[in-house]
Amino acid sequence: MKRIEQEILNVRNLHVEVKSKEGYSTLVQDINFGIEKGKVLGLVGESGSGKTVTSMSILQLHDRKNMDVKGSITLRGKELNGLDNKEMRKIRGKDIAFIMQNPMNAFTPVFTIGHQFIETIKSHTSITKKEAKELAISVMQSVNLPEPDKLLKNYPFQLSGGMLQRVMIAMAACLNPSVIIADEPTTALDLHNQLLVLRLLDRIRCEYGTSILLISHDLGVIAEMADDVIVMQHGRIIETANVFELFDNPQHDYTKKLLRTRPSLYLEKQPYTYKL
Repeated sequence: MKRIEQEILNVRNLHVEVKSKEGYSTLVQDINFGIEKGKVLGLVGESGSGKTVTSMSILQLHDRKNMDVKGSITLRGKELNGLDNKEMRKIRGKDIAFIMQNPMNAFTPVFTIGHQFIETIKSHTSITKKEAKELAISVMQSVNLPEPDKLLKNYPFQLSGGMLQRVMIAMAACLNPSVIIADEPTTALDLHNQLLVLRLLDRIRCEYGTSILLISHDLGVIAEMADDVIVMQHGRIIETANVFELFDNPQHDYTKKLLRTRPSLYLEKQPYTYKL
């Protein structure tokens, strides 16, 4: 009970069904987990295992006309499941931030980076446009983006994937959310930018005590970042363990199979040249 009380995000008995011509089909079932303050929970499994369905349920982004989401999802004790869109919009971005797999999908191509960054800040705070711009520049500097005042004038297509991902992380971190959901945040990046992104996420966790739900099929990434790991298969959790226990002594045959095929990702210990 004490541990549950310490959990920032708590998911209990999550069950998600999608409506089809034949009726309802189950996507995930019996999903139970929690994340404590400042911890990284890794969520792993092959494509179609239910990882993204779970994260979309937490964010309440499913189409309610076609999806039925049952169970309890609480953030700092506040129930999220069933909240109307207006209430969830207040929470998404401010209390729960989302970093998606393809950074280009996170931005509207016809607006500048600055417009989208500043509007995101203003939608969740009462600060002025000038103050929002100053905050955006400050946070972008903290993630080592060069000349952020100039970058804010650019359109998304003018930035590389790695730079866009770091802008998205800056946007996610700027309002000091309780939880960041990072869904395959390194998949579309080269190795150099993968390492940069993982370092940035780790430092946000350390500096602000942000809890992170790290979704990945890449066990090399999970090994470097996570404190605890959940393994999903066919919409169910089949194993939960401390990251060291999982890699040293996996229990489920599916987990053993994943570990045999995992790539290696080594984070070299290099001094940071920037501040958060």
